[in-house]
Amino acid sequence: MAYSIAQHYRVSRLIRHLQNLAGTSPTVSRGERLTQSVATIADRLQAVEHRTSHRHAITGLPTREPLIERVMADGRGVLGVIGFMDFDRLCAFDPALGERLLLTIVDRLTRMLPEERLIAHVDRASVAIWFGPDVVEDAAQTELDVLRYALGDVVIDGDREILPEIRVRQARMPAEGVNAQAMLSRTLASLTVQPGAVVAVASPVLDLAALASERYALEQDLRQAIARGELEMRYQPLIDAGEGRVSGAESLIRWFHPTLGQVSPSRFVPVMEAMGLAHEIGMWTLNAAAREARSWQAQGLDALRVAVNVSGHQLDRDDMAALVARTLARHSLGAAALEIELTESVAMSDGTRATQLFDALRAAGVRIAIDDFGTGYSSFSTLRTLAFDKIKIDREFVTNVDTLRDSQAICQSIVALGRGLGIRVLAEGVERRAEYEWLLRHGCTHFQGYYFSPPLKGAEFVAFARDSAGLAKLLAIDPYAMRDRITERLTA
Repeated sequence: MAYSIAQHYRVSRLIRHLQNLAGTSPTVSRGERLTQSVATIADRLQAVEHRTSHRHAITGLPTREPLIERVMADGRGVLGVIGFMDFDRLCAFDPALGERLLLTIVDRLTRMLPEERLIAHVDRASVAIWFGPDVVEDAAQTELDVLRYALGDVVIDGDREILPEIRVRQARMPAEGVNAQAMLSRTLASLTVQPGAVVAVASPVLDLAALASERYALEQDLRQAIARGELEMRYQPLIDAGEGRVSGAESLIRWFHPTLGQVSPSRFVPVMEAMGLAHEIGMWTLNAAAREARSWQAQGLDALRVAVNVSGHQLDRDDMAALVARTLARHSLGAAALEIELTESVAMSDGTRATQLFDALRAAGVRIAIDDFGTGYSSFSTLRTLAFDKIKIDREFVTNVDTLRDSQAICQSIVALGRGLGIRVLAEGVERRAEYEWLLRHGCTHFQGYYFSPPLKGAEFVAFARDSAGLAKLLAIDPYAMRDRITERLTA
């Protein structure tokens, strides 16, 4: 798999922490159980580290880091970004279709641009073009307008005719008080502004003042979103393939703005945290999820568990465990029906506080999960002392794991680590059957992702959880097809 510099660094940290884990086991029995497997995992990851590069796994384009290095080396020039705005919508019902269209658009783009242009895949569905110091802004804008027109031409996929929505932006470096990384992030953020909002699609040049104005408007609206009933919850099923059932759901907040439509969490969550609303909205989320889980029980789905994300700001509160307990009591929900999710970086931000919170929650019967595992910079000697129940492999390592050897090594290592520690491992972001089958064959039995289901409304989730026949079809593996694939790989 092609990894960026940041990913390369994470793999290096992972190796060092695994080595620390092998030598600092808190109990003799656990140390004996882990030492040998950890050494093997570290060796595997060492091999992965030597194979990392700076190419995107799907498109093969350079990633963000080489682009930033080039921009910094040149010092000045014009940066353009192109966004494929239909990508997430298409992936919601057909991930493979979304990927095919993305590849088609990238292929069109690379054929049209001269060799001296640096093209990089910088976000899930966005690419950047570095025009360099010798191209003036007007010429760059003309080129971007031509690209937008050409890339928006109809795409034929089987019996479908799809007209992509393409947006473009540009920015000039240097910009006062803004480095290359920040400029790229702001330019990408401007792609999400809806037509007719503060920054219009017809005016592609990045305007920092306009972005600041748009953020201010977003802040004002976010303060009223709860009272206006604009926030809603969606529930993405958690799958236990070992038992062949839905084990629960992760609760995900959505904001439906009256004029902007659905606002991406990547836009409003940072604003929410900066405004100090993380606790208020976090408690609203916890109450909504607990209320929904109680309704599942009232409908006879007693074995389901709801997972709720907790932010670092909430973790800072000394009364967090008490607030969780009161919420459960308010909705007459047993603690076993709740799972608290923290990202790896949040869990590691204050080891003592996290340990105290984890201990209090688990003593009450609440389960703890570490989200986005493998993407942070955690100390494994600290991680091992925390009382948690589940590791979630980040989607970064799950995407195309059936074909990418580096991702395979990392996923196998995390599964082995979970087995050694006696905790469950869940793969999130599973979008294709081949990914599911590979992970299942290599010991992972818990899954989440669009291959099984997108995030659903409460009633839709209940219907999905009751559809055992439909789930069985998704989980079924053809042994003959599996045998043929294994034979093909062995003889290749």
